[in-house]
Amino acid sequence: MAQLEIRDVGYRHPDADRLVAEVQAEYVVRYGGPDDSHIEADQFEPPGGRFAVGYCDDEPVVIGGWRRIPAGEPATGWADPAAELKRMYVVERMRGAGFARAMLAYLERSAAEHGIGWLLLETGLKQPEALALYQSCGYAEVPPFGYYAGRSTARHLGKRLG
Repeated sequence: MAQLEIRDVGYRHPDADRLVAEVQAEYVVRYGGPDDSHIEADQFEPPGGRFAVGYCDDEPVVIGGWRRIPAGEPATGWADPAAELKRMYVVERMRGAGFARAMLAYLERSAAEHGIGWLLLETGLKQPEALALYQSCGYAEVPPFGYYAGRSTARHLGKRLG
């Protein structure tokens, strides 16, 4: 397996921006449109979040981040303190190398180090690879929350950290 180096870079970093554009293009192919849930780049800045890029031979190949969910949110209060996992993506030519699993583990450690008790996420039925990854890493269905709550193609997963 090629060596992966994960760096916290922030959501506005040019490499993050490029791969976010790629994942949005993939959502258009799979779902007919981009993920238009509200994101503010500063939500991924410490201490309330993280956004990382994984590099293989200095080439950006995987991204992912987490942002803290405000305490007391009606749909996620049961999980306080919680964070939402966003923008997990591996460039197509590097899929199957374990980079998504490595990024997920990195983000889980980072969130736990910042006092997060649960990582929650929204994904969809048209992303079977993502569903398989999360389930194999211990994520289970949780009550619907967020932008896609109530949509038949959405799946809401979570994992207790620590």
